[in-house]
Amino acid sequence: MSIPSYDRCMEPLLDVLSGHQAGLPKRQAVELTADRLGIAPDARLELLASGREPVYSNRIGWAYDRLKRAGLASSPRRGVWGVSERGLAALAEWPRPWTEERVRELALGYLDSRLGQPSPDGPTAGGGMQSDSGPNLGEGSPDERLDRAIEELRSTVARDVLEVLARVTPDGFESIVLDLLHLLGYGASRSDLIRVGGSGDAGIDGVISLDRLGLEKVYVQAKRWQGTVGRPEIQAFFGALAGQKARKGVFITTSGYSSQAIDFARSVEGIVLVDGERLANLMIDHEVGVGSRLVRVPRIDGDYFEDFLG
Repeated sequence: MSIPSYDRCMEPLLDVLSGHQAGLPKRQAVELTADRLGIAPDARLELLASGREPVYSNRIGWAYDRLKRAGLASSPRRGVWGVSERGLAALAEWPRPWTEERVRELALGYLDSRLGQPSPDGPTAGGGMQSDSGPNLGEGSPDERLDRAIEELRSTVARDVLEVLARVTPDGFESIVLDLLHLLGYGASRSDLIRVGGSGDAGIDGVISLDRLGLEKVYVQAKRWQGTVGRPEIQAFFGALAGQKARKGVFITTSGYSSQAIDFARSVEGIVLVDGERLANLMIDHEVGVGSRLVRVPRIDGDYFEDFLG
């Protein structure tokens, strides 16, 4: 079974909690709910895009948040999930399975509720809803939507980077590539990366000295290709390296490589291929011509509160 959206985890989670009215440790509540939902072991290995948490655990956690805001769940003590009296009453009184309207009400209707102070009236069949303009519940938990938004922004910036690279001068492109390689850790200083491109460059656009004496060098070819880079271009680069008696080379392009070019590079030692997608993402990661802004995402620090809890 695929992992249900977080709103579809609410009813099974409340069912699980109702069977353990003294409360359950969070991890046990999550696993029992996953069992109730029939989430397969391999599906439980799927991580959020950020890689910090399993998807199923994150969605069940948000289901608990929504139940708690609606006054149906409680926290008997730190790290323990419980069901409230109102939650037990809801399970007894509401028709099962819960309707789409009920699920949406619980998922979106109590976002302004303080977790420790639920509405005195509690959830009703239609009360509490803020509007119908909220997120599509099938889109996943807030964490997942945030991760996808970041992925979308990153993809857009990567595309923009490649568009800008297509307009810079050949000399400018070679210098940008050397700036990136320096930030990746090549060369003790930027002056250890020298641009040598031009007529008669024998396919070499830059040279990186890996040590102060220049005994170990990496040779670079940085070209903007309109089409796919084929095996002949990589063979020519390999020949240029041999002419320099070089053992290491990096071939960088704004396009991609044919399967034959990739196979040839793998068949010889010392050649690394970097295509346009990887180039753009490396420039984003190391902020070469790309800025970023800090987004503060709040998360409770349980260790801080440990000494203050009863």
